[in-house]
Amino acid sequence: MKSPCEEIVWDVLPSIRAAIAEELIKRGISQKDVSRMLGITPPAVSQYVSKKRGYNIEFREDIREAIGELAEDLIEGKVDDLVKRICGICRMLQEDESACIPTRCKGK
Repeated sequence: MKSPCEEIVWDVLPSIRAAIAEELIKRGISQKDVSRMLGITPPAVSQYVSKKRGYNIEFREDIREAIGELAEDLIEGKVDDLVKRICGICRMLQEDESACIPTRCKGK
């Protein structure tokens, strides 16, 4: 069994990063620029957009909207603290009792 912190590092954060990367790619940003914006490697972005990593959590609509807003703010250069914004999205997800996070959802 994973501790809650391990679950966040191994499952939740990659899913959030993958969703942000996907949003940025949909808006015409190159994988190289996405990697720069998110502070991750280009191969990590490639794995996120090809669904090899970070694809196992479904987000409810308000979380998807927050991810979309973050993507737009990244494009417009309006993000001063990326970690704080991602933490806010992570907290939203943790508060969602219906979210299928692996240690809460026995089906995964």
